[in-house]
Amino acid sequence: MQLVNAEIIVIGDELLYGQIMDTNSHWISQELDLMGVKVVRKTTVGDNRTDILAAFEAAEKRAHLILITGGLGPTQDDLTKPLLAEYFGCEIIEFPEAVAAVTEFFRKRGREMTQLNILQGHLPSCCTYVPNEVGTAPGMWFEREGTYWMSMPGVPHEMKKLMKDFVLPKLSGIFNLPVIYHKVVKTVGIGESWLADLIKDWENSLPDHIRLAYLPSLGHVKLRLTAFGTDKNELYQQVESQISKVIPLIDKYIYGYDDESLESAIGKLLKNAGKTLALAESCSGGYVSHLVTTVPGSSDYFQGSVVPYHNQFKENILGVKSETLASFGAVSEQTAMEMAEGVRRIFGSDFGLASTGIAGPDGGSEEKPVGTVWIACAGEGFLETRKLQLTQDRMLNIQLTGVSVLNLLRICFNQNNK
Repeated sequence: MQLVNAEIIVIGDELLYGQIMDTNSHWISQELDLMGVKVVRKTTVGDNRTDILAAFEAAEKRAHLILITGGLGPTQDDLTKPLLAEYFGCEIIEFPEAVAAVTEFFRKRGREMTQLNILQGHLPSCCTYVPNEVGTAPGMWFEREGTYWMSMPGVPHEMKKLMKDFVLPKLSGIFNLPVIYHKVVKTVGIGESWLADLIKDWENSLPDHIRLAYLPSLGHVKLRLTAFGTDKNELYQQVESQISKVIPLIDKYIYGYDDESLESAIGKLLKNAGKTLALAESCSGGYVSHLVTTVPGSSDYFQGSVVPYHNQFKENILGVKSETLASFGAVSEQTAMEMAEGVRRIFGSDFGLASTGIAGPDGGSEEKPVGTVWIACAGEGFLETRKLQLTQDRMLNIQLTGVSVLNLLRICFNQNNK
C-alpha cells in the first residue's frame, strides 16, 4: 500500500478576482479521495509567470501527483503551456496528431480554423499528448523523478472527461493505492464545541487508522469518520462499530448519514409514518417550503403553505386573533402558536409549522432586536415553541430559521410518534 500525495494548481486571474468559482478542485479532490489519493494542497495562482513557476516548484517538493487546470487557451494571457515547457526544459513543437484533432473538432462544427487554433496542437516536446475529445486544448502528461504531472483545460466538462478517461486509470496502474472509507454522521441542534465535549472520550479512544473531523455548517455539524487500510469491507465494519458506540451519546441530535439532508430525513419520517405537514411562514418567506419541496416525492406528505407577511393575512387566513396581535405583537410566542394551529387546521395536516420574526436589517427594537424569531409546531395533543436569537444578517436569519423549524418538527415527531 502506497500513500500518494497530490496537489492541485488552478491557474487564472478570473479565479482570484472572484469572477469564476473554482468547482474543479472540489470535484478532483472527491475523485482522488475515492481512489485513496490524498490532496495535500490546493493552490490558486493568477496569470503571472513568476507566480506560476513558483507554484510548480513548490508543488514538486511535496507531492507525487500534480494536477493543473486552466491557462491552456490560445491567447497570450494563457501561460500554462509555455511555462510547463520552460519548467521542464524543453521546446514547444508541433504534434501532428494534436493539430489533426483540433482541425477535426472545428470541421465537425462547421467553424473556421485560425492560426491561434492550430497552435493549440503545438505542445512541449517532453510531454505525452492526451487527446481532448470534447474541446480544443489537449491534455499534457509529464513524468520526472517519480513525480507525475497532468495539465488540463479549466472548462469543467473537458477536465472531467480527461480525468475519467486518462488520469484516474493511469494512477491505478502507477500506484499501489490504499483504501480510504468515509462515513458522515449528521447532527443538528447542537454547536460544535458542545458536541465535541459530549463525545471527547469516544473520540480519544478511536484507533489510529480512524480519524474524526468536525465539519460545521449553517445550523449543522457533520462528524466525518475516515478509515485507512487495505480492505474496504473490513474498514466499513470497523467504522460502523465506532458509530454504534457514539450514537447513544448524541442520538437526539443525529438526523442522518452521508449525503442525507435534514429535509430529506424529515420527509422520510413523515412518509413512512403516513403523516402530513403544512407551513405558515412569515419571516422565512417560503424558504422552509422551498427546502421541503426540493425532496422528490414530497407531495406525499407536504400539504401546502401560507406566507402571511402582513398581519391582516395572519388574521384573515390563519385565524390569528386580533387581540393576540395587539397584546403580544406579530413576533411573539402566542402569534407563532396560533399560526401553527391555524395552518394545520386549514390544510387538515398532522403537523403545522410556523415562523414569525424580524429578519432584518431593519425593524428591530430594544425589546425585540433584529434576529428575534419565534417558531412553533402544532400536532394532535401538543404544541411546541422555540425562541431564536439570531444575527443581524437577513439571509442568514432566514436560513437559520429554516434549519430550526425543520429541527423542531423532527423533535416533535420523535417525541409524539414512539
